Amino acid sequence: MKRVLNRDFEIFSSQLDGFIRDFSNSGIQFGKANRNSIKLFQLNNQTINIKSFKIPNIFNQIAYKFLRKSKAQRSFEYACKLQNLGVGTPQPIAYYEFTTLFLFKRSFYVSEHLECDLTYRELTKDFSIPNHEAILRAFTRFTFELHQKGINFLDHSPGNTLIKLNNGDYIFHLVDLNRMNFETMSFEMRMKNFARLTTHKSMVEVMSDEYAKHFNKPYAEIFNKMWQLTEAFQYRYHRKKRLKKKLKFWKK
Repeated sequence: MKRVLNRDFEIFSSQLDGFIRDFSNSGIQFGKANRNSIKLFQLNNQTINIKSFKIPNIFNQIAYKFLRKSKAQRSFEYACKLQNLGVGTPQPIAYYEFTTLFLFKRSFYVSEHLECDLTYRELTKDFSIPNHEAILRAFTRFTFELHQKGINFLDHSPGNTLIKLNNGDYIFHLVDLNRMNFETMSFEMRMKNFARLTTHKSMVEVMSDEYAKHFNKPYAEIFNKMWQLTEAFQYRYHRKKRLKKKLKFWKK
């Protein structure tokens, strides 16, 4: 077992070890356990969130053992880096990895559990949310700041930004952090970062308008590129779903 702890939580190492050891039989399930499982635990009157990543396929077991950082390690390190850059994300606490001599097996990422008022996903489903446009514009400014800081959040999708409402102010926190690059963001990369967020043209219009206020390109150019990449992503997404459906049919 490999364990890396945030220094502020070293005094809880034994308790955290116990949570990991008894993960299958303890904790409160949070959300659906599809590929990965998330459970909530109480640590010193604080709710924490432990994400258990599924055991990868045999090729990735070799890769994670010898060639690549695990999803848990990346989540922890990226969370620390985001905090250093002044970007909201739940407090990173620890990560754990379990390996054999030649293979990588299970890994866990431990963080603060952050209660939120909504996620970006709710904005795509309920246009009656109070101050919907103001929140959407604030989210766009938040994304622009990520780009300015050289943060390419590759999983910038509807469920991965938590939104807290604070007396007319909007506070954003990123979750599901294991896919992220820190690099200079070109115009194409910036616009591509919006492609997975919504299918609603009206929302893309608002985001394009707000982004244009902070970036040195006209609204029309920003909107055309953002909408083009959104449509391209939706085409690939639905084509992939159709292909999976056909493959499942032949399995039957």
